[in-house]
Amino acid sequence: MRTVRELIARAVARRPEAVYAMAVDHGGGATLRYRALLAGCRQVARGLDAHGVKRGAVVSLVMPNGLATLQLLLGVMWAGRCANPVNLLSQPDQMRYVLEHSDCTLVFVAPEWAGRVRDMVTGLRRRVAVVEVSPDVVPVFDDALPAADAPAPRPDDMALLMYTSGTTGVPKGVMLTQANLTANALAISAEHALGARDRVLAVLPLYHINAFAVTMLAPLAEGGSLAMPPKFSAARFWDQARDAECTWLNVVPTMISYLLEGSAPLREQTARLRFCRSASAALPPEHLRGFEAKFGIGVVETMGLTETVAPSFSNPLDPAQRKLGSVGRASGGEACVVDAATLQPVAHGGTGELAIRGPHVMRGYYKNPEATRAAFTPDGWLRTGDLGHRDGDGFFFVTGRLKELIIKGGENIAPREIDEALLKHPAVLEAAAVGVPDANYGQDIRACVVLKPGAKASLDDLHAFCLAELGRYKTPREFRFLAELPKGPSGKVQRLKLAEDA
Repeated sequence: MRTVRELIARAVARRPEAVYAMAVDHGGGATLRYRALLAGCRQVARGLDAHGVKRGAVVSLVMPNGLATLQLLLGVMWAGRCANPVNLLSQPDQMRYVLEHSDCTLVFVAPEWAGRVRDMVTGLRRRVAVVEVSPDVVPVFDDALPAADAPAPRPDDMALLMYTSGTTGVPKGVMLTQANLTANALAISAEHALGARDRVLAVLPLYHINAFAVTMLAPLAEGGSLAMPPKFSAARFWDQARDAECTWLNVVPTMISYLLEGSAPLREQTARLRFCRSASAALPPEHLRGFEAKFGIGVVETMGLTETVAPSFSNPLDPAQRKLGSVGRASGGEACVVDAATLQPVAHGGTGELAIRGPHVMRGYYKNPEATRAAFTPDGWLRTGDLGHRDGDGFFFVTGRLKELIIKGGENIAPREIDEALLKHPAVLEAAAVGVPDANYGQDIRACVVLKPGAKASLDDLHAFCLAELGRYKTPREFRFLAELPKGPSGKVQRLKLAEDA
């Protein structure tokens, strides 16, 4: 199998009446069975045809989690188009950039976003249709349209365009093919020994590669299922897992820290759970140990990138084989450690940059050949930007990052975006944002600020200013006033020095 359509076809053939997805705490307890999923994919294909969306074209979605969101994402790929789920945490300018840069011709949008998205696409160089859809109600298109299936997509067709923040502050569109997505769906399913009776509690947003690959696509490999609440709720989490009869969990470290702050559930609430999978950022060892001790559920730590359809490393399912503090062994492909300067292999135990190669690795960055070339070594290994080492057993350990990217709660935040917002303040001369350790988010944001001579600004002033410019999530947790920022010989701010001081 090398396309999403083939994944769906096999699952439907095996268990047509089985539940693929069920709504939790919303949608009236609705379910989406495999036979209905296939019918819905055909309906989505007909609707795209009716809107004049050509094969291979990009279709964007500005929608929160819901059964309709699932159906639309899978239907777009089934129909040979390219899905572009847009991050709902994006600032308006960034979201507009994505909608313009992606060349999308149609946007499915939730009602609460419809007005804003219509404003964003007004004035673009091309016409973009905006179709309003409730995320909880699977859309039904015109039944009078022809019933013939759309032509099958090819394995090398682009199926997903997902934008990720970078150190420049401008999002990069990661191009992932049908074959990329299918390869990692199969690899994830095999890594976690998923079967038809397994069900995951899907609390992560579908505009994030983790949820897209792990909770949406991986269950298709063996005809499993997912239970989807509207969003993560630490207070409702264990009840949801029990009521939906889930057998595994997929979370990020921030969620684990919130769950650890709550009370332990009754044993009957967790009896069916086989394991909890953690990804997107490093999980502090004390949180891993605390989670296993408090809840009696083993944690499988993994790591991956948008550029590799989520996981590229995974610890074994067998608890006796896992290594605390390790992101695991290569999963879905190969991994190695290279010298960041020479790109030559580093011996076991030596520190270098982690690199990845395999069928799950992206085609490149959309309309950005320079960034694509920089992302790969001359012999085709994807450079991750993560520093680490590999032990003699093939387990990888991440010790730092070459990039200056801040990863807060699994979301990428470009420091330059924070800098540029602060520089709009009339009293700010220079600014540099860095990531600082945070027990809940993994990292939070510290802004180092140099004021203009004679100018005054309080911490409260800067905090309020950033809230207006950046929103709550990207507003720095703390501010520090400095007489000057450390700079190198070329005059470039030494952000790593600030990070070390932090």
